[in-house]
This record gives sequence, structure tokens and C-alpha cells, in this order.
Amino acid sequence: MRSDGPAMAAPEDPLRKRKAGVVGPAPESPPGPGRDPAGCPARLRAGTFWLTRIVLLKALAFVYFVAFLVAFHQNKQLIGDTGLLPCRVYLRSVQQHFRGQVSWETVSYAPTVLWLLDWSHMDFNLDALALLGLGISSFILVSGCANMVLMAALWVLYMSLVNVGQIWYSFGWESQLLETGFLGIFLCPLWTLSPLPRGTPTSRIVLWGYRWLIFRIMLGAGLIKIRGDQCWRDLTCMDFHYETQPVPNPVAYFLHHSPWWFHRFETLSNHFLELVVPFFVFLGRQMCILHGALQILFQMVLIISGNLSFLNWLTIVPSLACFDDATLGFLFPSGPGCLKDQVLRMQEEEARGARAPRTHGSVARHTVNLALGVLVAWLSVPVVLNLLSPRQVMNSSFNPLRIVNTYGAFGSITKERTEVILQGTASPNASAPDAKWEDYEFKCKPGDLKRRPCLISPYHHRLDWLMWFAAFQTYEHNEWIIHLAGKLLANDAQALSLLALNPFAGRAPPRWVRGEHYRYKFSRPGGTHAAEGKWWIRKRLGPYFPPLSFQDLKGYFRSREWPYPKPE
Repeated sequence: MRSDGPAMAAPEDPLRKRKAGVVGPAPESPPGPGRDPAGCPARLRAGTFWLTRIVLLKALAFVYFVAFLVAFHQNKQLIGDTGLLPCRVYLRSVQQHFRGQVSWETVSYAPTVLWLLDWSHMDFNLDALALLGLGISSFILVSGCANMVLMAALWVLYMSLVNVGQIWYSFGWESQLLETGFLGIFLCPLWTLSPLPRGTPTSRIVLWGYRWLIFRIMLGAGLIKIRGDQCWRDLTCMDFHYETQPVPNPVAYFLHHSPWWFHRFETLSNHFLELVVPFFVFLGRQMCILHGALQILFQMVLIISGNLSFLNWLTIVPSLACFDDATLGFLFPSGPGCLKDQVLRMQEEEARGARAPRTHGSVARHTVNLALGVLVAWLSVPVVLNLLSPRQVMNSSFNPLRIVNTYGAFGSITKERTEVILQGTASPNASAPDAKWEDYEFKCKPGDLKRRPCLISPYHHRLDWLMWFAAFQTYEHNEWIIHLAGKLLANDAQALSLLALNPFAGRAPPRWVRGEHYRYKFSRPGGTHAAEGKWWIRKRLGPYFPPLSFQDLKGYFRSREWPYPKPE
């Protein structure tokens, strides 16, 4: 068929071109592959998810990469052989709880491959798990293809770290990554490594698993707010959030000083996006696409306004399941042989009625996907009951593998920001009036009043986050902070690698270390403190824990089986 256009109105033009020595395609030549009869690039049809799978895998691999990078940089200091909470001690306590044996009950309580490894070199084991995860996730991120073996390996590796990470891995996004990663296993063929495995189309059951996940994440977050802090109901929570969130960034400083009406608009928008928009996912293709776009936009705003680890990046991943190939085609280059062109060919073959022959492998695959759907539905029962309960709990798991979990965020908002500032002195008498106390600085949490808030998302400083929680509890609830104080008394290089500034670098370690409790507030832009270069102002509340020396901590360390640090 010929296209309507100028060539039909001026049939003599091709003749002139031939006379001039310019040869064009014959009028009756068929359009090339990947092009419509008019010669324009053909558009992808809606309803297939080949490209969606590639985008999903790359996004999930990126989050895995960040998570394993954080693990590689920080696990030795936090849960290693001489870490603040050694995982060897934790595993031994679990083993003793189950009568000293590594039984099925023991492994199911804390599923981790570390049960199979030599505990005498735990630092090596932790590094090996993290490096293996980094290697696999890097391959998937670059290539855009994976199989079930690689995705299962990533899931097992990260689950092995989470289940021995103790309080350092107690955040909701750890379970969320494991649930997201578990579904990712079933996105892929068993062995084939190809961006477009023709024999394994993207499972609709897995896609709906992801949509069910983002629905629960957002609705759970919305319900926990409405049922929680009064400020979410009177629309005043955003008056405090930017200043009191765990690790503010520079944008949060300016957003905190926005007009009152802007904060009310933010809170109302939050309720709309978390309580209304999630239901769009069930209202057909166009509304599902709108849901995905709104949720991704919402997560990008949260990324810009705070350092919430890789949580918001991870929440984008299941939102991508709302988009089909026709929606995501713009992300891929056009041209003969490219991925978009290959998908178009497959769509054309399907439109002509060509179907892949039914094999034993495809039947097995279909059976596995159905079993996955039944499993997710069964494990969702307590999760749904929790969503409907007025006593809703957030960020909890009902099974040790964390396949289906409850989620939520900021159900209550702290109205004042308090910080624990660790200080050391070389004075032999801690109570002497002339004792000079010097502050330790952390990587990201507020300390030095003139230091600009950091911008690190999606990276995550686990110690800084736990210091935020410790500030509105007591040191008795956070024994690890006393362990940290002991390591500072020894100038322990491993522990100090988690900090930004050691005031005793290059000289003898402090004789005493103490914790001081302060209230922090943002300075006002254009005000006196801001003019002095201060981002923060602070007021001392009192001691957090008293001055401690090496001798004070020997019995404390021994009773908890913590390695006693040697002064450097």
C-alpha cells in the first residue's frame, strides 16, 4: 500500500531524481522492519512487558548494588569479628536458645548461609557475601538481563546479611528489598541470559505481585499516619518533619522554612498519594499508568528532600510494573536490531497469530507462577488483617524469609530534634573545670553547627541513623553506644572509619569519653546564626552517659563477650 502525501500529487519528482542520478526506493518496495507503511518508526503496542522487565531488573539491580556496597563498607565495623554487635555472638546466642545445635529450628529462626561457614573469620565471610552481591548486581545493572539463579543468589546473599545484622538491619527497607527481590526471581528464565528471552514472556502474576506490593507500601504508610500522630490529622506534621527527620539534607533546611500554607498542602498531598492513588492500580491500564507516574514523582520529591537511604529508590521499583512496553518505549533507542525493534517484531508475530509451541518447560513455568500467586495470596492474609486493624503495626514480617511484609513510615513525628554528641578529653580528671572536651563528628548526622547537612541518598550510614534513635532513648536501651565509647578510648581504627572526624587523630587516645544530650534546631535563613555560617543552633539538655574510662568498661565488655579493644 502507498501512503498519501506529496509523492502522489507530484508523480514526476522521482523521474527528475533518476535523471539527476539520484536513485530512491521503488514506489512499491515494502516498508522495512520496525516501520509502518508510511516509513515512519512504528509504535509499540500496549499489553506486552518485555521492556518493562529490563527496566525492572536494572532498577532492582541498582538498589541491590547500593545495599551490598553499604554492607561491604560498614559490616566489619558493625557486625564483624570486632564489630559493635558481633554477629558471631548473635549466632551463638541463637544456637544456645535452641539447645546448642544447628537444627532446622535454628536455621529457620535466622536463615543465613553463615551457618555453613567458618565463624573464626567472620570479617572475611561478610566481605565475601557483599563482594559476590556487588559482582552479580553489577552484571545485571549493565546488561539488563538475568536468570532465576542470579536473582535467587542476590536474594539469599542479602537475606543472609539481614538476618545477622541485628539492630543495624532493623529498618523497613531491608524487608522491602527482600520482598522485591523475591518477586524478581520469577521475572526471569531459569538459565537463559538474554534481555529478551523469547521463550519466557514476563509473567502477569509477577507484575501483579509488584503492583500488590506498591499498593500495600503506600496504603500502609497512609493508614499508619492517619491512625498515628495527631499532627497528620490536623495537617501540621510537615511543620516539623524536615528538621526532625533522621538525616536532613540541605534542601530540607530551606523546605523547613516554607510558609505554613505550603506545609498544609504537602500534608494533604501526602494523604492523597498514600490513601487514594494506590487504588488506581486496579482501575485499568490508563489509571495504573497514572498511579505509577504519581508514585515515582512522589518518591523523587522524597529523595530530594531527605536522606532516607535507598528506601525511595527501592519503592520506585514496584511502581515500574504499572508501565507496559508502549509506555516505556521512549527509554530505549530506535533502529534496526535494537531492543525496541525486536519487541516490535515479536508483537507483530503475535498479532499474526504466531505463538511459541507449548513445551514441558513452559508448562512447568506456568505452574511455578501459579504457585507463586497462591503463596503470595496466602502470606498476604495476616498483612491485610494488619492493614484493617486499628492497632496496625508497620515494618514487620510474619515469616522468617520476609516474602510478604507490612510497611509504613513516620506514623509519629518528633517535634524536637535531640542529638547525642560524643566527646573525649585527655585530662586525667574528667570532672576538672579546666578539662577540655572535644567533639567527635559523624559522617552525616548533625554535630558541628557550621557543617552543611549532607546529601548521600541512596547511600546509607547505618550508625548515623541509629544515633538518631538513640537520642530519644537512653544508653541502657542502646548498649552498642557504650561499646563505641570503648573503641574511641582505644582510638580503634575500624570504629573510627565510621566517623568523619577524630579529634585525637595523630596523638594519644582520650582518657575519658562521654555522651552529651543536645536539642538542635535549624538556624533561620538570613538570621544572626546563619550570617555566622551556622546551619544549626543547639542547647545542652544534660549528660547522656557519664564520663567513662578504660577501667570502667572491662567488666562490661567481658559480660557481653565483646572483644576488648587495644589502645593504638
